Amino acid sequence: MSGLLTKLQDNIMIADGAMGTLLYAHGVDRCFESYNLTHPDEILNVHQSYIDAGAEVIQTNTYGANYIKLNRFGLEDNVHQINTKAVQIAKSVAKENVYVLGTIGGIRGVQKLVTSKKEIIRSFKEQLFSLLLEGIDGIILETYYDFDEIKQVLEIARKETNLPIITNVSMHEPGVMENGIALPTALQTLDDIGANVVGVNCHLGPHYMIKALESVPLLQNAYLAAYPNASLPAYQNGKLVYNQHSNYFQQSAKAFRDQGVRLIGGCCGTTPEHIRALKDGVTGLTPITSKETKPILTKQNNGHSQRNNEDSLAEKAKKQHTVIVELDAPKHLDTDTFMDGVFSLEKAGVDAITLADNSLATPRISNLAMAVKMKQAGSKVTPLIHLTCRDRNLIGLQSHLMGLHTLDFREILAITGDPTRIGGFPGASSVFDVTSFELTRLIKQCNDGLSFSGSSLKTNTNFQVAAAFNPNVANLEKAVKRMKKKIENGADYFLTQPIFSHEKIIELHRLTKEIDKPIFIGIMPLTSHRNAEFLHHEVPGMKLSDEVRARMQQQTNRQDSLREGIEIAKELIDTTINYFHGVYIITPFMHYPSTVALTKYVHEKTHLVTKI
Repeated sequence: MSGLLTKLQDNIMIADGAMGTLLYAHGVDRCFESYNLTHPDEILNVHQSYIDAGAEVIQTNTYGANYIKLNRFGLEDNVHQINTKAVQIAKSVAKENVYVLGTIGGIRGVQKLVTSKKEIIRSFKEQLFSLLLEGIDGIILETYYDFDEIKQVLEIARKETNLPIITNVSMHEPGVMENGIALPTALQTLDDIGANVVGVNCHLGPHYMIKALESVPLLQNAYLAAYPNASLPAYQNGKLVYNQHSNYFQQSAKAFRDQGVRLIGGCCGTTPEHIRALKDGVTGLTPITSKETKPILTKQNNGHSQRNNEDSLAEKAKKQHTVIVELDAPKHLDTDTFMDGVFSLEKAGVDAITLADNSLATPRISNLAMAVKMKQAGSKVTPLIHLTCRDRNLIGLQSHLMGLHTLDFREILAITGDPTRIGGFPGASSVFDVTSFELTRLIKQCNDGLSFSGSSLKTNTNFQVAAAFNPNVANLEKAVKRMKKKIENGADYFLTQPIFSHEKIIELHRLTKEIDKPIFIGIMPLTSHRNAEFLHHEVPGMKLSDEVRARMQQQTNRQDSLREGIEIAKELIDTTINYFHGVYIITPFMHYPSTVALTKYVHEKTHLVTKI
């Protein structure tokens, strides 16, 4: 058994605190890990300050020293050098009975699809081997929000080394991981895989971390660890500032020990003063050998949200031909034309009106506001509300979804959104905390009664999630593979970009006929030759056939152009309803008489047609 694990058998050990906090306080605002090569003395001084404060376990300055994170700074080719130097610095200052842990930080947060599992594994192995070659005393895996990620890398590390492995997960909410798994279950799983010490670090201060640990029993094999933040951060003069009340850590040290923790250190915001306080707080104390737990309920749902008896759009489209019409909210504050369009379309028999979320990055009246206005005006048609990743961070997205549920809106189209540079406010920022894949998954997590953070919503939402599909690509088979990935993340049905080719509709059917999710084929009536050329050449995701463009070019006046545009759309509808139940009609320039006519046409034709 290693010296570290032997000492933990009968002792509470103190680990170091934050590296980044001290470097940040000294004016470092870029890649902390690069300082191993450029300013080794500063890293050495930080280690020494923690040892002087009483730390018996120190971590290498390698939290983000992997290919993926170093790539942000153009340092991806320096992974081995940075990790090697980090261990050398730490070992040079570690005196007898001070243990050096090689630090490997988590990569994934909520944004699971940003980095693939294959990339994470490759990056992890490269960093792991660099650390092991330098003769560390153990490995610490810390700040892992994604439980699947830490399980995967722990399995790899356990196969590669017999050194002690410490695994620290991070929680958004006390006692629960972001996917809803309870902390005791998570730590027991890590124990089963082979971790020698399991625990929690980051995001939470002592109060909530201790509260979370109240639910964790003493484990049969692994010891418990805790690395709390100094406090919640405040934002002052453009910088994050943490509470410096180190005496609070002295008071908290005994509480951590009472929950069975044997390895106590600090995370964000902690300094040598916090570590000295922890040391003072456990002086004379020995580890506990038994404890009573207080279970934390991770799913305190009051039951499923009630659904009315109407079929969802996906359910309806599996049974019969179904029509969705897109009607854009106004760019101004006059809503009369929009509401006239709503009631005209409802009278024509549309099954839903889909409301874009500032399409083409152009500001319009909030689609949620227009959905509420439709309901208040007495419309019975279903609003299908677009939700983009562009305009809201994770906090805003979660709040917006809770609002949609509260207002009883159930149909959502989850899309990434057009970048702001193409719209009316090119200087505006784009958020993109998540992609449409991740947003779909998170919405379905709400259907399980769990917020993005994994905490209970106290009831289950029942959102139906539509996804966008662009068939106007060179490789349609590849696009269909992307469609299948969206289904894996929870997509219930699809709306396509407008299609102007009969052959494309038929090919799409051939490639998707085994997929059981409804597909609504986009149909957009053209208004003029100029409109056709603009869509074909300038709008992303739009491609018109040469035949369609030639037909529109032959029209000499507005009425003839509108008539020809509707005729082309009807012909495409004829093909669509032979192969698909879903028709998605896009209203051009708020000219809703065109989409009213096409909606009526669909209903007239579908009485006579059986889908292939």
